[in-house]
Amino acid sequence: MNVIIVSGNLGSGKTIALNGYQVAGLLAVLTLAIAMLVTGAQAAMGRFSGSDTMFGDAAALHADDGQTVLRESIDMMATRLGEMQARLLRLDTLGERLARSAGFKPQEFMFDQAPGRGGAAPTVSTGRGAAGPAVAPGPGVAIPRELSVGELGQKLDLLSRQVDDRAERLGIIESIVSLDFARRTFVPSGMPVVGGQFSSNFGWRIDPFSGRNTFHDGVDFFAEPGTPIVAAASGVVTVAEFHAQFGNMVEIDHGSDLITRYAHASVLHVKVGDVVRRGHRIADVGSTGRSTGPHLHFEVRHRGLAQNPNRFLKTTG
Repeated sequence: MNVIIVSGNLGSGKTIALNGYQVAGLLAVLTLAIAMLVTGAQAAMGRFSGSDTMFGDAAALHADDGQTVLRESIDMMATRLGEMQARLLRLDTLGERLARSAGFKPQEFMFDQAPGRGGAAPTVSTGRGAAGPAVAPGPGVAIPRELSVGELGQKLDLLSRQVDDRAERLGIIESIVSLDFARRTFVPSGMPVVGGQFSSNFGWRIDPFSGRNTFHDGVDFFAEPGTPIVAAASGVVTVAEFHAQFGNMVEIDHGSDLITRYAHASVLHVKVGDVVRRGHRIADVGSTGRSTGPHLHFEVRHRGLAQNPNRFLKTTG
């Protein structure tokens, strides 16, 4: 095989004669070069494809991480929501108890029902409607939008703090109401005899035995024998015995240096040390001791001094 090489600089051609072996060797070298070129291209394409797969895997992993974080945030908010629901249940119970203590009717405060809410639907439009071109929202008009997870979490935190604040305030109110109720419970303001009628008032009067002007330390209630005598307030029985002047007598200590006395009973139903509640039956009407007939002699004493029982019996509660 003759190979002719032409050069523009030399202005003439040069002929190279190649035998069969040289031609075969040259073809082998060219074939090897082409094979190496193809192999390199395939390797490059494989690396490029691998990089795409790697980027795809990274994107998928990032998406999975985002879903995990979102799920954890939702789970955390669901937990907070459950805690708030439990707190609201306690507040409802406390509110109902306070309403009953304050004398309100159950239907006036329906704590088990959500308060009514409403309002006009948003009418702001950012697109072209049937009436014409788009209407831009005016100044001060808020465009409705969805809450993000972060904003929802912030609102839950704020609501949780508000619930805690309301619970604390209701607790204080309950303490005040309970204290007021206890004070009223231990003040002798309840009628001491069932169905009794006044027969003698507190103060100066003509003594039915001596006919002299004497001071009466209590009030008398006329009633049939055996009529129940009840505690005018809660307290502890300090005296339950027979007295020469007052016959069968009971005294109850209500605290705050307040004592009530129930005299001339036929039968005593309590003993010293008994804790009685307001309205508890402590004796029956009789005519024992210095008495002209069946009645209850009732006294209220503060620090040992006789007080007008009518001032306490007229107290509401």
